[in-house]
Amino acid sequence: MKALRFDRFELGALKIVDLDTPVPGETEALVRVRAAGMNPSDVKNVLGKFHETTLPRIPGRDFAGVVEKGPEEWLGREVWGTGKELGFTHDGTHSEYLVVPASGLTLKPVTLSFPLAASCGVPYTTAWNALRRGGMVVEDRRIVVVGVGAVGSAAIALSRILGTTRVVAAALEKDITPSLRASAVPIIVLTDAASFAGEVKKHFAGGADLIFDTTGYWVDASVAALAEFGRIATIAAPKDGHVRLPLLDLYRKGGVLVGVNSLLYDVEECAEMLEPIAEAFDTGEIPPPNPVKEVSLSEAVEVYRAIDAGSNEKVVFTMR
Repeated sequence: MKALRFDRFELGALKIVDLDTPVPGETEALVRVRAAGMNPSDVKNVLGKFHETTLPRIPGRDFAGVVEKGPEEWLGREVWGTGKELGFTHDGTHSEYLVVPASGLTLKPVTLSFPLAASCGVPYTTAWNALRRGGMVVEDRRIVVVGVGAVGSAAIALSRILGTTRVVAAALEKDITPSLRASAVPIIVLTDAASFAGEVKKHFAGGADLIFDTTGYWVDASVAALAEFGRIATIAAPKDGHVRLPLLDLYRKGGVLVGVNSLLYDVEECAEMLEPIAEAFDTGEIPPPNPVKEVSLSEAVEVYRAIDAGSNEKVVFTMR
């Protein structure tokens, strides 16, 4: 099989190689990968930013494909998935074949193509966790999603099935897409930290119950925009990892800061999250994900370099 692999922590180590097709164990399944998602964490992994990664390793976390070996009831079924071990301590998805625990199999949404399904793993499970741990299971919560990339867009969609339709998107002018402008979602154009709370309170008197900052740069400004007992969830931080948090204001409001890390959930735990998400796609409760750029696995090294250089285009690798 063709696979992308690295044996040391630098982008120069990435190579397309020919490997034997893996053989699943008694409790595992072999999936023929039809499409594999690309995430910024995949690049950071190759650069050695995650200490748990063992070498040599095939990177990649998200996949959609067809079960070729494993439990009889799964043979020929279309599946999708993601998980903390893939690409880190277990060979990942940027390959023509993948072995996963049979208990971690879950059906791909019928309404999504393999590439679209493969684009969902990390963004949608991350958004799912941020919303649930941010208190979105309580009916009619008021939410602001900061940043409208893959995770932010997923959070806006998933908020519809987790107890609220009261959601506002906040983004820099350059990041606001025509499709977002055409949607029914109110938009805050981010300009400066001092005006953020006032803009939020134009939409939600008293502040937001949850502010999900997908960028890490608006955590400090979010404190003043919170309602009493509100929560801030974040998945990112500035490059130095630090923010100036107005702690006095946060605890006087009874506020909570929630860190959301997708690498805390294995394939089986992610399958549990993806099952209701697949159903929501298929019933039309949530819209399909944003279009993706489909690239052959043979071009993977160039994609990794482009993302390391700053590209934020959502890319999915397709297999022959």
